[in-house]
Amino acid sequence: MFALRIGFLDVGWIDLLDILIVAILLYQIYNLVRGSVASRVFVGYLLVYLFYLTVKGLGLSLLTTILEYFISVGALALIIIFQQEIRRFLLLIGKSTSFANNKWFRRWLLRQSRDVDQAAVLKPLVEACKTLAAEFAGGLIVISKNDELVKYVESGQIIDAEISKPLLLAIFSQYSPLHDGAVIINDGRIQAARCILPVSDDDNLPATLGFRHRAALGMTEVTDATVIAISEETGRVSLAVNGELQYNLGITELEERLRTYLLQPSQRQGLAPS
Repeated sequence: MFALRIGFLDVGWIDLLDILIVAILLYQIYNLVRGSVASRVFVGYLLVYLFYLTVKGLGLSLLTTILEYFISVGALALIIIFQQEIRRFLLLIGKSTSFANNKWFRRWLLRQSRDVDQAAVLKPLVEACKTLAAEFAGGLIVISKNDELVKYVESGQIIDAEISKPLLLAIFSQYSPLHDGAVIINDGRIQAARCILPVSDDDNLPATLGFRHRAALGMTEVTDATVIAISEETGRVSLAVNGELQYNLGITELEERLRTYLLQPSQRQGLAPS
């Protein structure tokens, strides 16, 4: 069996594998918190822990005991400090798991009773976005994929109507009492309007980014939905997917990206944009 002796340490294949896995994990955690205040806390705590390992290896018992108490208390503090990042990390794992995207798993275990023809949803939706952008009306539209959005639906006004261009235009009219907030589309129907969405707390976002776009990003950070944001000031259309915002899309490009994200491969075939 391979073994390498470095000073007083015996390093084997298992040790190297252990180090590699820990290094990858630390790198991913750093990428998750990079650019925020939490990243400095993470680096600081990591340096303290490395100092603790060095002190322990040198056999300095008193300093080792002090640092052990500090690290045990610091672990609890880290959970509090990194609660948003931990939540985002767990949501990322949940969104990427193959179970969440398995049709039979969703149907029988998550009780999703029907597969919706998303292609039929896209046409009136894209046409409404085109008109809203041309009229500088502004809008925020959430299209669900697999995740349940019940909490967000209940925060608004329940509608439960078939999706149509006239209805979307009426909702986002400046004279409508429902135009503030987001419309949520689920199972091919407009479930609710005037819904409250979570706002992204990413410190790297441009200061010029408005509340509507921050809400679109925030929604896609915690769910697998895609969100269309139409600027009231510029009329530009943006699409948020998986915590990323795609700016200033043309209507044809918007339709293509929605089709790519929402439709199954079998539904995309023979459905070229008009």
